[in-house]
Amino acid sequence: MAEPGLDPPLGTHDHVLGTLGSPHTLVEYGDFECPYCRRAAPIIGQVRRRMGGGLAVAFRHFPLAEVHPFALAAAVAAEGAALVGQFWPMHDLLFEGEPRLRQDDLRGYAEQLGIDPESVVWPATRRVEDRVEADFNSGIRSGVRGTPTLFVGSRPYQGDVTVEALLAAFEDDGGRTNEDDGGRTN
Repeated sequence: MAEPGLDPPLGTHDHVLGTLGSPHTLVEYGDFECPYCRRAAPIIGQVRRRMGGGLAVAFRHFPLAEVHPFALAAAVAAEGAALVGQFWPMHDLLFEGEPRLRQDDLRGYAEQLGIDPESVVWPATRRVEDRVEADFNSGIRSGVRGTPTLFVGSRPYQGDVTVEALLAAFEDDGGRTNEDDGGRTN
């Protein structure tokens, strides 16, 4: 049986650092309360800086709420920030330092970004819950079982989450994008 691929492919619905159509893509399914995602965030940042414009990085929500009680609130806070163009700055604050993801913490991050603090907590975040659920469901379809789960192009990445291993994965990928996988496009 073939491994599932990235479903849906990287597209305009994603939060992307870089340019869609870049020679290489990296999609992370992550959870803001996950210690492994927290460790992966600076590594992915280093890979992005090393690859420059040749890499587009996307983050999709996969909150493991049964294990991480604040993960869902953090995910919808990030989406609340996205509504005013602040997804990536909120992403970075949520992963910075020790995890602080209670409602007051989320409000504080919003204030740091110049966002209305009430816009990133319930009930205001009801308008973005569908986005988080869509990411989670796409993770299920893509075969995600834990976090972080990475996709290089549209293929699941199985290696170590180190700068060197990820750079090697892109070399092995040979510049394939989602277009090389069944005609789907970025």
